[in-house]
Order: sequence, then structure tokens, then C-alpha cells
Amino acid sequence: MAKLHVSTTVNGEPLEFLCEPHDTMLDALRNQLALTGSKEGCASGDCGACSITLDDRLVCSCLMLAAEAEGHEIRTIEGMARGGRLHPLQEKFLEQAALQCGICTSGMLVASEALLAKNPDPSEEEVRFWLAGNLCRCTGYDKIVRAVLETATEMREAAQ
Repeated sequence: MAKLHVSTTVNGEPLEFLCEPHDTMLDALRNQLALTGSKEGCASGDCGACSITLDDRLVCSCLMLAAEAEGHEIRTIEGMARGGRLHPLQEKFLEQAALQCGICTSGMLVASEALLAKNPDPSEEEVRFWLAGNLCRCTGYDKIVRAVLETATEMREAAQ
């Protein structure tokens, strides 16, 4: 089978790559584009470790074919930091020790950023609901939820 040519934008940069028709977006990110922040935890869309945004919609990159990226905007964990400065969520995750082994961290951060883009003032229940598709076996979620809520508060205050 012939490889497919895909033109897309990843983390604000126009990119082109070749992929097999059956390659997932996770495969393309990690293998063709050398963006290894998204992790494969389950390959079935159950854990959220591979979360990315596609045109500002949160998706599991293990469930998306790489060819589907054609003409779309992809954001990964590598696109969160700007100019060498961590995103406020990344800073707060470090400050609150909202990570341990790191397998879920990139997916949690991407999902949290997507939540705050849609709802800059979420309740604890909304944060927990939004992150329900991201599994963590280490932290117990409380530190993660607290980090998201505190970041939301600080980002709102900074915007005033």
C-alpha cells in the first residue's frame, strides 16, 4: 500500500509527513514527528495518556488515524510551553506535586488546558467530570484537580 501524504499544523507550525493508511495519530506524532510527549497507555481510548486537541476538540490520538489530520490544527503537550516558559497548568502541576510516574501527565495537562479554554471557571465537579477520561494510577486525582482549580483562579485574576 502507498504511503499517504498529510499536511497539517502541529503546535502552530505547518508540517507534512508520510504515513501508512492504518497509522494512528499517536504513531505519527511519536514516530514520524518525534513528538514523544503523548503516551500510549491502552491503545483503545480508555486512559487518556495520548490526549491531544484537534481543532480545539479533545481527542485520544490512539483512536484517530494520522490521515485524518489533513488540513487540521493539532496541539500536543509539546505546544503548551511558550518561549521556554511553562504554561501555568504545568507550573501548578509541579508546584502541587500533581504528578508521579508521568505516564498520564501529558494527557492530564492537555485535557486540563482544553477544559480551561472552554470554561475558565470550572467547579470541582466539572474538573473531575472533564478529566474522567484520563486515568492516573499514582496520584489519586486530588492534587490534579486542585492544580487545575488553582490555575483557573490565577488565570482569571491575571486576565482582570
